[in-house]
This record gives sequence, C-alpha cells and structure tokens, in this order.
Amino acid sequence: MKILAVLASILFFNFATAQENKEEKARITVTINNATSDEGEVLFGLYTEDTFMNTEPEFRALSEVKNGVAKATFKDIPQGTYAIIALHDKNGNKRMDFDSNGMPMENYGTSGNGISYGPPNWEDSQFKFDTESREIEIRF
Repeated sequence: MKILAVLASILFFNFATAQENKEEKARITVTINNATSDEGEVLFGLYTEDTFMNTEPEFRALSEVKNGVAKATFKDIPQGTYAIIALHDKNGNKRMDFDSNGMPMENYGTSGNGISYGPPNWEDSQFKFDTESREIEIRF
C-alpha cells in the first residue's frame, strides 16, 4: 500500500509539473487578412522591448500569402511583454525596401494595429502575454 501511495504521488507530481511547464509556454498565432497581393511572403518578428527595432527578433516566422491571407504561429513562448512586426516581403529579399525619398515600398503592420506615418513604436505595439495561447490579427 505504501508503494502505491508513493507511486501515485510521483505520478501526480510529474503530471502537475508537466501541467506547470505547459502553462509557462504557449503559442501566439498571427494572421494578416488584407495583403494586397499573393506575391512573396510575409515575415513575422516577435520582439521584446530590448530588441524592438534594434536587433533581430526573439522569435521569427515566415508565411506564404494565399488569397491575401498570411498566417504564422510562434510556439513555446514564455510569459512576457512582446510586440510583433509583420512585413509583406513581395520580392523575397528578406528586408523592407524603400523608395528614393525613404518611404516604404512594402506593406507592414504591428500588433498594435495603429496607423503610423513613421516607424513602428513599442508603446503602440506592445502586448502582455501570460502564456494563455493567443490569436492576433495584424492589418497592413
């Protein structure tokens, strides 16, 4: 009987630990529904405040565009505050292209969905992620 009690407590502990770990990390699914063409692909970057517009994103994803829709999922994301930037890379060169006067030639959007006449900013783009799986729609 003692062995069963020990075994049961070990199984419960392992199950509880697995549940805790599962709750610590989850998914963020991002959808773009208004791409102007199916050319190229959409690049998604999930940033922390330290990396936003400074360095490579913490997590990256890539999606083709079909019927104006692109979708990507970031997996195993720890709790924190993040922002997402999405870029419709029509020519596949993995960067934003600008015209001669410095205006972007490719569409982009952020998790804040604010209309901006300048570069994305952290304050408008950030969101808190508490490890509950989440879906976010970004508009270009």
